[in-house]
Amino acid sequence: MDLNIQQMIFEFLGGLGIFLFGIKYMGDGLQNAAGDRLRDILDRFTSNPFMGVLAGAIVTILIQSSSGTTVLTVGLVNAGFMTLRQAIGVVMGANIGTTITAFIIGIDIGAYSLPIVAAGTFLIFFFNSKKAKNIGQIIFGFGALFYGLELMGDGMRPLRTLEAFRDLTATMSENPILGVVIGTLFTVIVQSSSATIGILQELYAQGTIGLHAALPVLFGDNIGTTITAVLASIGASVAARRAAATHVIFNLLGTTIFLLLLVPFTYLVEFLTNWLNLDPKMQIAYAHGTFNISNTLIQFWFIGVLAYIVTKLIPGEDSTIDHKAKHLDPIFLERSPAVAIGQAKLEVLRMADFAKQGLTEAFKYLDTNDKRNAEKTYQYEEAINNLDQRITDYLVKLSSYTLTAHDSEQHSILMDSVRDIERIGDHMENIIELIEYQLAHKVVISDKAFSDLEEMFQLTMSTIDEAFMAMEHDDKEKAQKVVKMEDAIDKMERTLRKQHILRLNEGKCSGAAGIVFVDILSNLERIGDHAVNIAEYVLGEEE
Repeated sequence: MDLNIQQMIFEFLGGLGIFLFGIKYMGDGLQNAAGDRLRDILDRFTSNPFMGVLAGAIVTILIQSSSGTTVLTVGLVNAGFMTLRQAIGVVMGANIGTTITAFIIGIDIGAYSLPIVAAGTFLIFFFNSKKAKNIGQIIFGFGALFYGLELMGDGMRPLRTLEAFRDLTATMSENPILGVVIGTLFTVIVQSSSATIGILQELYAQGTIGLHAALPVLFGDNIGTTITAVLASIGASVAARRAAATHVIFNLLGTTIFLLLLVPFTYLVEFLTNWLNLDPKMQIAYAHGTFNISNTLIQFWFIGVLAYIVTKLIPGEDSTIDHKAKHLDPIFLERSPAVAIGQAKLEVLRMADFAKQGLTEAFKYLDTNDKRNAEKTYQYEEAINNLDQRITDYLVKLSSYTLTAHDSEQHSILMDSVRDIERIGDHMENIIELIEYQLAHKVVISDKAFSDLEEMFQLTMSTIDEAFMAMEHDDKEKAQKVVKMEDAIDKMERTLRKQHILRLNEGKCSGAAGIVFVDILSNLERIGDHAVNIAEYVLGEEE
C-alpha cells in the first residue's frame, strides 16, 4: 500500500481541527441553551462533596468539556463561591462527565455526519428563534464531531502498515508508562482529552493499536487534561491554585493505582466486552468510564486527605472571600420575624465590611499597582453583588409577614442601606478601572495629586466607617457626625478640583492624569453621598 504522507497529515490535522471545532461548538450551544444555570448548578448544588460530584458530572455533560468545568470551578473558588472540599467533589464529577463524549463517539454514526451537519446549518440559518439556533448549533457541532473523526480515521488508517508505528505500539504494550506519557503529551498539545480518546477509539477500532497499549494511553489522556486547569489557576488565589493541584493529584493517583492493577483491569474490560458484546470504540468508552468512576469511588473517601495534601503543597493564607450568605435562615421568616430582621442586619453588616475592605484594596492598588489588590477588590465587589441579591430576596419575603412598628422601621433601613452599599461597591470598581486605565496608558500621577487622593480616601473611609457603625448600633449621634463629615468630603472635593486646575494650567499635570484624578475624586464623593444616605435612614430623615 503506497503511503501518501502529505494526505495522511492533512486528513488527520483537518479532521482534528473539525473535531475540536465540533465539540467546542456543540458545547457552546449546550451552554447557551442552559444560560447562567451552569454557574448556578455549581454554586447551589455543591453543599457536600457527593452533590459536588453530581454537579460536576452534570455540568461537564452539558458543556462537553471536563476542562471547561474545572476552569469554571477554579474561577468559583477564586471568587470565593466555593470551598476547596466542594471543588474537589466537582473535579471528580467532571472526570465522570467527560466519559459521556467517549460513549457518544462509540455510537458509530460517522456515515450520517454530513446530513447531521446540514440539519444543524438549516436550523442556524433559516430560523430566527434563539432556541432553534442553539439547537442548530448543538446538532451542527455533533455532526462536525463525527465528520472530524471520520477524516482523522482515514488519515490514521495507513499507520498500521508503518513498521515504526508497529514497533512503538509493541513497546507501549511492554512498557505502559510510555503509553501514559504519550497520552499525556498529546492531550496537553491538543487541549482536549475527548479528542485524544476519540483518536484512540479510532486507532483501536482499526486494529492499529492493541488493548494493552491503548489503556495506558487512556490513563495519560486524563493526566493531560489537567493542564487547562493549571493554566487557569496561574496568578489566581491560593485556594484556586489548590483546586487545580487537586485535579492533577487526583488523576496522577488514579493512573498510578490503575497501572498497578493494569492486568486485572484489562481482564475486566475484556469481560465487559464479551458480556455486553461491545464493538471496539465502545470497549474504549467503557474502559474510560470504568476508570473514572472507579477512581472517584476510591478517592472520594479521601477528599479531606487530598485537601490536606494540596494545602501543604501550596502554602499560604487562603485569601478567598466567603460570598455566601451566613445568617439568612428561612426558618426565622415564619417563626420569628424579629429574629429574621436581626439576621438580615448581620448579613448587611457583612456586606458593609466587604465594602470597607474593597475600598481599602482599591487604594492599595493605586499605591502599589499590585494586580492582586485589583483582584481582591473585584472579589469584594462580586461578594457585595451576591449578598445584595440574597438579602433583598430575604427582606422581600420578610415583608409579607406581620412586623412591629420598630421592626418595620428596621426593615426599611436595611432595604435602603443594602442598595447604598451595593452602589459603594460599584464606585470602588470604577476606581479600579480608572487605575487600570492609568497603568495601561502609562499616565503619571504627581506626588501632590497622590497625596491629595490619599487624604480624600482616608476621609471617605472614616465616613463610611462611622455610617456603618451608626447603622449597626442605631446611633443617631454617629449618624449626625456622618452628615458633617460628608460636608467635609464635598468641600475637599471642590478644593482639590481647583488645585488640580491650577496644576493643569501651570503644566505640572497632564490632561490624562487630570481625568483619572478628577474621576477618582468624583467616585469618592459619591461614596460619601451613599454614606450620608445610610446615616439619614438611621436619623429617620428623607433623602
